[in-house]
Amino acid sequence: MKKQNWPLWLLAVAIPLVAGLPLPDFWIVQLNYIGLYALVCLGLVLLTGVGGLTSFGQAAFVGIGAYTTAWFTLNMGLSPWLTLWIGLLITAASALVIGAITLRMSGHYLPLATIAWGLSLYYLMGNLQVLGKYDGLQGLKSLSLGSIDIGQGRLFFVLTWAILLACAIALLNLLDSRPGRAIRSLKGGSQMAEAMGINTFRYKVTIFLIASLLACTGGWLLAHFQLTVNPSAFGLKMGIEYLFMAVVGGVGHVWGAIVGAGLIKLLDDYLQTALPALIGTSGSYEVIVFGIAMVLVLKYMPDGLWSMVAQRWPRAPRAMDWQNAADLPARSKPSRGESVLAVHKVRKQFGGLVAVNDISFDIAAGQIVGLIGPNGAGKSTTFNLVTGVLSKTSGQVRFRGQDISDLSSRLIARQGMARTFQHVKMIADMTVLENVALGAYTRSHSGVMASMLRINRSEEQSLMKEAQHQLERIGMGEYLHELASNLAMGPQRLMEIARALCCDPALLLLDEPAAGLRHKEKQALIQVLRQLQSEGMSILLVEHDMDLVMEVCGHLVVMEFGTLLTQGTPAEIQASPAVRAAYLGTEH
Repeated sequence: MKKQNWPLWLLAVAIPLVAGLPLPDFWIVQLNYIGLYALVCLGLVLLTGVGGLTSFGQAAFVGIGAYTTAWFTLNMGLSPWLTLWIGLLITAASALVIGAITLRMSGHYLPLATIAWGLSLYYLMGNLQVLGKYDGLQGLKSLSLGSIDIGQGRLFFVLTWAILLACAIALLNLLDSRPGRAIRSLKGGSQMAEAMGINTFRYKVTIFLIASLLACTGGWLLAHFQLTVNPSAFGLKMGIEYLFMAVVGGVGHVWGAIVGAGLIKLLDDYLQTALPALIGTSGSYEVIVFGIAMVLVLKYMPDGLWSMVAQRWPRAPRAMDWQNAADLPARSKPSRGESVLAVHKVRKQFGGLVAVNDISFDIAAGQIVGLIGPNGAGKSTTFNLVTGVLSKTSGQVRFRGQDISDLSSRLIARQGMARTFQHVKMIADMTVLENVALGAYTRSHSGVMASMLRINRSEEQSLMKEAQHQLERIGMGEYLHELASNLAMGPQRLMEIARALCCDPALLLLDEPAAGLRHKEKQALIQVLRQLQSEGMSILLVEHDMDLVMEVCGHLVVMEFGTLLTQGTPAEIQASPAVRAAYLGTEH
């Protein structure tokens, strides 16, 4: 049994075992609530822990699921099993509209927006006469299968926890896949992900939708468990509690949702009876205790309780089962000497500051061009203009004959242009192999549903095969299963190059790749660059290491204060008085 799979098997065995044990009904009810809450928290693990999007509005989607089944079963006489799908459709439509508006926000504006629409839905439920206002809807029937009444006892426990187990498996499958790696890249910002060809906004909406559907399912179950629905269970207070459960359990871990829901539910019930007896007066003192506990958890255990379990039983290395996998589709490559990149009078102004002033240069297939200049010359800005990270004030950039001046970095990456970054950008809690596989995102197609159902196995094998090939290509084959965060700066930069190569680019843009490398690592990098050049690849290199630049580049473009100072061969640049003056402040 793989180390990372033991909670899955443990839960699968525990569900029928617990259902068959002579436990008091009180504990079965408690376990039912824990399962319902954990289902909602699963969505927060994906949305907040993995995607980095904080939401206080999950309880509102629980309410949509609960009210939908209550209204349709009481007023239309529909089967509860049918109302589940109606609720999911209404929730999906609501989530898509809300997500399209709020997920464009960032920073503290996003959680504030989730509070706003969460409160709006809560007061909407409480003020509609058709939904019973604040008294809610009563008289629901329990779920049944034919003549079998599922009720609120052991059969309901089996149903709830079976759904929870299935959803946990689906999320684990999703996170270990092509779209899962794209989702995990969201937390570090959009720049790196977009440069890999990932539509970050679409994935934000996707995980928001999945989280809302999980919450809706929890609401549907809750309605038929309590047999009554009212707004009090779907307000901001519960939205905060769901997030609290996820954080305490471990918001970055799927199993943390169950741990957090179980701990908070049991502790809440215990404190409601123990604190009044201890203090001698009644009141919501458990809220004070939870507030103190939250501060302590965030201070001393920011990754939650499950992080301790994850450290004790780390992930086993991925089984290397892709030796016979099919190769990923290869892009067409330009013939040697063909124009790959043509930059014509590109200009960038920030207000009255001209950062790049009408820069022009060309790169042919198989050519390594160095973009050099003193600090502040505008090299990185030019780099970002070429790759679409920054918009241009004026000028034109053509890639393989196509005008890409107005394309975003995501669309440029899909054309076959790959890059690294001046400051290494990676997903720290993924392995080196998984980080590099992210670079092949545009060469694969598996979506979210295929990943959840695990029908993307052959494509995953091809992605891992390509990632391993590129790592071995640059001499990092021994780091396949190492966590990216454990690497020193030099290997991290080499990992970025391997990730860019996974894109199978026609043009590779390297932003200071030798920074932090030791002498032997620089020599290995030089060999890699020469090998790539011999294979016909074009490279644009921004670098301060002049020894490396002079050794590998066939053409140099020199910038000073945002303008083109000169360009030519390394020998011509070394002999240029203007270049010496720019670097040394004197022509002598």
